[in-house]
Amino acid sequence: MHVAHRLFLPLSLLALAGCSDASNSAGGSASAAAAKSAAPKTTATSATTTSAAPAPTASAAPREDCPKDSAGAGTVDQPCAGKGNARMMEVKWNGKIDDEKGPSFGIKNKAPKPVLYGKIAVYFYDKAGKQLEVAAEEESPDKKPRPYLTCAGTNLFQGVMKVDESATITFSCVKKKHVPEGTAAIEGELVMVGFADSSEKKSEYFWANKDLAPDARPKGGVK
Repeated sequence: MHVAHRLFLPLSLLALAGCSDASNSAGGSASAAAAKSAAPKTTATSATTTSAAPAPTASAAPREDCPKDSAGAGTVDQPCAGKGNARMMEVKWNGKIDDEKGPSFGIKNKAPKPVLYGKIAVYFYDKAGKQLEVAAEEESPDKKPRPYLTCAGTNLFQGVMKVDESATITFSCVKKKHVPEGTAAIEGELVMVGFADSSEKKSEYFWANKDLAPDARPKGGVK
């Protein structure tokens, strides 16, 4: 299982699972319940590189509360489907690549509800804006390079991302060793999210936009 690192700013929760670690840049900590949804923060999180969402379900009726311009049953295999440049979360590389933790990204929840589950696609580009392929992992059966990397899991954000909440995230499935030689820019897309239920412990329903993650993606993404 891969882990992602998210470092909380003041008034954020420092309680983390497993071997995840976090540090408060101002030296203080508090309960996550006291953190305001719009307050930028960073934390350490864990995530899996395969979907940790509930198992696929049988065909269900379309939900009435899917986000604007999307439709579907809201299940993992039949999510509320968005199209074109529709996005629930913003992703921006901060230009840094830590020797141990890898590149870090600024994430902001622009969705109408708190988000618990997430699946991100990460792309790499050279100085000319050409998309770079990612070398296959040693355990890859076909040993073929990939157009992008993915991370996904119910703990991608270590708890919920409130509406308008911002965080700085590093993912252990996107280490420095994964960054192709010649990389000048890194971009990401949250291609699937799971909206938290009232308990904020599990996802109530899901949204996805496959248009955001084509194999061949121009720098800057879908406009």
